[in-house]
Amino acid sequence: MLKENKQLLVLTHLSQLIVLITGFGSLLLPLVIWLTQKDKVYELDQHGKQILNFQISLLIYTVICVPLILLFGLGLLGFILLAVGAIILPILNAIKVSNNQDTSYPFSFDIIK
Repeated sequence: MLKENKQLLVLTHLSQLIVLITGFGSLLLPLVIWLTQKDKVYELDQHGKQILNFQISLLIYTVICVPLILLFGLGLLGFILLAVGAIILPILNAIKVSNNQDTSYPFSFDIIK
């Protein structure tokens, strides 16, 4: 039987921000939480997939931005937009989870289904 744990859902969304402290782990920490808790906590499987898809999408967009640096510096603008989104979206979605609202990560690829 799955138990409801809204605090863990909020923590899972906010775990992406570990990169601000350590410089890495924005994909690793949510992955560990998802793998270990998805069968125990209600809705964690869905939220974990959203988060992992978002982090993988950010990685893909970052790789795309690298060659775009040579094209009028568009890659730098892309990096700035990605950084802002990578900080703001997890916070907004953590707030939405705590208020029982639906979460979304726009422009994410649906890799993990």
